[in-house]
Formats: sequence, structure tokens, C-alpha cells
Amino acid sequence: MINLCFHGVGVCAIEREPGEASYWVTRELFLQVLDAVAGRGDVRLSFDDGNRSDIETALPALVERGLRADFFALAGRLDDPASLGPAELRELRAAGMNLGSHGWDHVPWRGLDAREREREFVEARIALSEASEGVIDTAAFPLGRYDRAALRGLKAAGYRTVFTSDRFRARPGAWLQARYSITAGDTIASVRQILAHAGVAEARARMVSVVKQLR
Repeated sequence: MINLCFHGVGVCAIEREPGEASYWVTRELFLQVLDAVAGRGDVRLSFDDGNRSDIETALPALVERGLRADFFALAGRLDDPASLGPAELRELRAAGMNLGSHGWDHVPWRGLDAREREREFVEARIALSEASEGVIDTAAFPLGRYDRAALRGLKAAGYRTVFTSDRFRARPGAWLQARYSITAGDTIASVRQILAHAGVAEARARMVSVVKQLR
């Protein structure tokens, strides 16, 4: 599987974190990527951070092309007007999209203590489930950071699938799924290169993932 991840589509009007705008892609590139992957059974799409562009731009384009995607929202931003709220989460569900957890506060899940893991893995999941009126059983690592303790905590919490940002192809059905983040620095040519073949960089990314799982 080739998992492609987006964080925002269009213009990032206000950065809530330094460098956030660099993870947003233009609407033009986004639509080009959708057209490039339409009909491919080996590509899975996902969206992190729960930005409103998910509902305003991404959802109509996905529906138009008959595509589905996973949306990983933040429980701590359900009342943020720039983010997905309960009504938007329910709209995504009604359109056949999958919903997952991106945690509560958009903090790295590496080095969390027991209380922080409870908030990020359990309390966030409950809040998102109640807000969306459905099951939340997948998660995506905020900022791509994780360690062995985080993996154990997510397994103990009963998550069915967990997504990273490790940039290599994933084995279908695997519990841990690597993804390629598509960012402002990408072009349709660079995305087509990802779709075409694995390279040396992907081999390195696999090794880095192993290190993360052991530390």
C-alpha cells in the first residue's frame, strides 16, 4: 500500500504552530494527486490535523471522484472555528469517510508519561467518538514522532490500525502503516515518483522506523 497524507489544502491563513504552512498544498496540486490515484487500489488517502479545508475542499473533491479517505482529527480543537467540529465529523461519516484520532493537543507521542498517554490515547478517542457519533479505532502519530512506549500504549488501548509518517510502502493489513506526507514542496512530478517506485530513501526510512520502534 502507498499511503498518502495531507494536512491542509489551499492557503494556511494562520499558523497555529511554526512551519505549519509548509505542510499545506495548493488546491491545484491536491486535485492533480486525486486524479492520479483515482482507480488505484494500492493507494490510501488520509488527512491529519482536522483543518476545515478537509470538509470545505477535500470532501467535495473526494466524493466527485468516488474516493474514500481517513480523517484524523484533534479532540482539543473540536471548538476551534478553523478546525473540524462535531457537525463536520458527522458529515464526513455520512459521506462514507473513515474517522480516526490524532490525539488531544497535537503534541508528539514520544516520551509521554502515563497521564499524558491517557489523555492522548483514551480521552481524545472518547471525545472524538462522542462528537462524531461513531467508532474511533484508528490513530495517526502527531508530527510523526513515536517510541516503543507509545506503540504499546496504543495497542493496549485497542486501536485497530496506527499510521506513521515514515515514508515507505506499507504492508496491507499491517497494524503499523507508514505514510508519505504531501507538502508544499511537492509537485505532481514528485508525487508521481512516489507512486512509481521505491528508492534508496525509502530503504533508509524503513531503518529509521525500526529504530523508533525499539527506542
